[in-house]
Amino acid sequence: MANLDLFSSSNQPPGQQNIAGAAINNVANPLQQRDALHQQLHYHAHRYYVLDDPQIPDAEYDRLFQQLQKLEAEHPELVTPDSPTQRVMGTVLDGFASVKHAVPMLSINTETDTEATGAQNFDTRVRKALGLGDADPAVEYVAELKFDGLAINLRYEHGVLVQAATRGDGEMGEDVTNNIRTIGQIPLKLQAPARPAERGSLLGENASTLPIPQVLEVRGEVYMRRDDFEALNERQREKIARGDKGEKTFVNPRNAAAGAVRQLDSKIAAQRPLSFFAYGVGEVVTADGAMPLSTHYGLLQALKSWGFPVADQVNIAVAATQLIAYHQRIAAERDSLPYDIDGVVYKVNSLAQQQQLGFVSREPRWAVAHKYPAQEQMTHVLAIDVQVGRTGKLTPVAKLAPVFVGGVTVTNATLHNEDEARRKDVRVGDTVIVRRAGDVIPEIVSVVASQAPHARGEVFTMPHQCPVCGSAAVREEDEADYRCTGGLFCSAQRKEAILHFAQRRAVEVEGLGDKLVEQLVDANVIRTLPDLYRLGLTALANLERMADKSANNLLQALEKSKHTTLPRFLFGLGIRHVGEATAKELARHFGSLDAIMDATVEQLLEVADVGPIVAQSLRTFFDQPHNREVVEQLRACGLSWAEGAPAEQTPKPLAGKTFVITGTLPTLSRDQAKDQLEAAGAKVAGSVSKKTDYLLAGTEAGSKLDKARELGVAVIDEAQMQALLAG
Repeated sequence: MANLDLFSSSNQPPGQQNIAGAAINNVANPLQQRDALHQQLHYHAHRYYVLDDPQIPDAEYDRLFQQLQKLEAEHPELVTPDSPTQRVMGTVLDGFASVKHAVPMLSINTETDTEATGAQNFDTRVRKALGLGDADPAVEYVAELKFDGLAINLRYEHGVLVQAATRGDGEMGEDVTNNIRTIGQIPLKLQAPARPAERGSLLGENASTLPIPQVLEVRGEVYMRRDDFEALNERQREKIARGDKGEKTFVNPRNAAAGAVRQLDSKIAAQRPLSFFAYGVGEVVTADGAMPLSTHYGLLQALKSWGFPVADQVNIAVAATQLIAYHQRIAAERDSLPYDIDGVVYKVNSLAQQQQLGFVSREPRWAVAHKYPAQEQMTHVLAIDVQVGRTGKLTPVAKLAPVFVGGVTVTNATLHNEDEARRKDVRVGDTVIVRRAGDVIPEIVSVVASQAPHARGEVFTMPHQCPVCGSAAVREEDEADYRCTGGLFCSAQRKEAILHFAQRRAVEVEGLGDKLVEQLVDANVIRTLPDLYRLGLTALANLERMADKSANNLLQALEKSKHTTLPRFLFGLGIRHVGEATAKELARHFGSLDAIMDATVEQLLEVADVGPIVAQSLRTFFDQPHNREVVEQLRACGLSWAEGAPAEQTPKPLAGKTFVITGTLPTLSRDQAKDQLEAAGAKVAGSVSKKTDYLLAGTEAGSKLDKARELGVAVIDEAQMQALLAG
C-alpha cells in the first residue's frame, strides 16, 4: 500500500520570518501594526493548533494578542472578522439562522458489510460503473478515516472565513460561525504557501503551491479528542460536586462536540476543547474559473498548504487489495487513535473518474463509508452484582440483556465503583448505552432517561462485607474503591495472596510461580496459605507436568522458607500499604509480631514510616479473626523468625502538622513525599483549608497554590520539606 507522507511539511508564510514582536512596536501606522500582528498571531496559532509545533512560548503569544487587543480598543475601525481577537464573540443568539449550501452537503453510501470484504464490493461496483474489464488497470483510491464528529462547511472569501454552517438536511444548514471561530485549528484567514513543498506530489500536480481561490468552501469534521473529552467530563464532575446547578457530564465525544457547536452562547462553546479535520470542498471559485487539480489527494495537499489540518492516516490505495489492507490496519489502530472513528472512507482518486461516476439517489458513486462494528448499543440492566478482584478490589458489574457491540456479544459491563454507579444513576431495569472499544472492558456510558421504567430499582449501594468471604469491605480516605480485608482468607484473592507470600522479597518459596499456583488452587489442593506447608509428595505428583524431582524440590523450598525474618513474614501477609520498608520499621519498633497485631492505631502512629492510612490498614487487617487464624496456622506449620526487644522511641519532628501536596516535585513522586511526611508524624490532606500548615508545591501547581496564598498558608518546596524533616 502506498503511504505517501505528504502531510508533514510546513512552510512559514512569506514575511513571517522577519516579523518580530519588538519590530511591530516600531511600525508607526496603526493599520500596518494591525496587519503585522494578524500575520504573527495567525502563523503562531497554526503552529500551535494544527502542527502541534509551537515556536514561541504561550506568554509571548499572549503578549502579542494583548497588544492587538489594545490596538483595536484604540482604533475600533481596524477590527475585522478575521482578527484573532474575534474567535470568541460572546454574543448570545436567540437561534441559528438558516444557510443554503451553495453545493449540497451530500451523505455517502455506507457499506453494510463491516468485514474487510466490503472494500471488494465497492471496487467491483466502481469498475463496473466505469466500464472496466479484467484486463484494464486497477482503480486508484484515497483511503481516509471516518470521524465520529459533526460535519461542517467553512466558507472563505478572498481567504477570510465569512461563514460556517452545519450539514443540516444537506440543502440547508445552521449558521454556527461564531462558535466555529472559537476552534483554534480552524484558520480565520488563509495563508498562501510560501514556496513549493520539499517533496512534490507524486501525482504530477503541484498542489502544495496553489493560490488561494476567491471563494473556497472547505468541508470537514469538528470533533473532540478523547483526552480532551475526559478532561472536560472531569471538570463537569467537579462542578456537580460543588453543587453547580444545571451541570452534567457528557455521554461521548461526538455528543459533546456537536453540543458545543450548537451553543447559542459562543463563550460557552469556547470553553469546550474542539478540534477539526478537513477532508473535502464545496463551492470553489478561482480567477480562471477552475481549480487546476486532477486528484482528490492533490486537493487534500492544497488544503494542508492553506493551513487546514488533514489526518495523517490518509493513504493512496490501488485496487481492492490495498483498500482491504487499509481497513484491517486502521481496525488494529482504532483504539490507539486519540479520537473516535466509526469506520473508513474510500474515494476514487481521479476527479475525472469521479465526474464520470456521478451520483445515484443523491449519493456519490465514487465514495463509500466502510464502517466497523458499532462500539455503542442499547440494552437493559437485569441485575447489579459485585465482583472481587485478585487484589481484593470490589467492583459493581451490571448484568445485561445480551447485546452485540464492538464485535462481540456483551452480557456484563463494569460500573467501576460506587461513586460512578451513583453518578450515572444506573439501576436494575434501566435501558442503558453500553460501550466496548477493542479489548477494553465493556462499560455503561449512560442511562437512556426517555426509556426509564415506571418502577426503577433501588439506588446502588456497595456492601460493607465482601460478597465472597464475608470479611469487612472498607473504603479508605481519598479512594474511590472498596476493598476486601480478608486477603489471607478470601478465595477470590487466593492466588494473588500465595504468589505475594512466596515471592523472593517476602518469605521466598523457590520454584513456586504463577502456573504452579494456578494448578494448585484450581485443583483445590490449596485453599489458604497454611495449606502450602501441608503439601505432600502424592498431591504434587498428581499435578500435570509435575515430576518427582520437581515435587521434591518444591517441598525442600517450602521447608527452607519456614526459617524467615519478621519483616519478610509481615510483608508477605500482603497487608495493604505495608511495603518492605514499612515492615522493617514495624519489626524494629515493636520487636515481635504479637505486639504489632495488638497495637492500637495511636501506638502504630509512633512508628517511623507509618501514617494514619497505614495504621488503620494494619488495625483493620488484624481485627479480622480469620486473618489472625491464618497467622497462627502458619506458625503452627513451623514458620519462625527471631524476635527482639522494642526499639527506643524517638519524637516525630512533624507531629500535629498538616500538609497538602501539589504540582510536580524535582526528585520525589507525590506518594514518596507523602510517605516521608507521614513517617515524620505529619498528616497529608487532599485540599487546602485554614487548618493546613504547609503547602508543598512543585512545578505546574494549580488552584491549590492560589488557595494557599489566599489563606496565608506557608508554601514550601521539596528542599524546604527535607529541612523540616531533618528538624
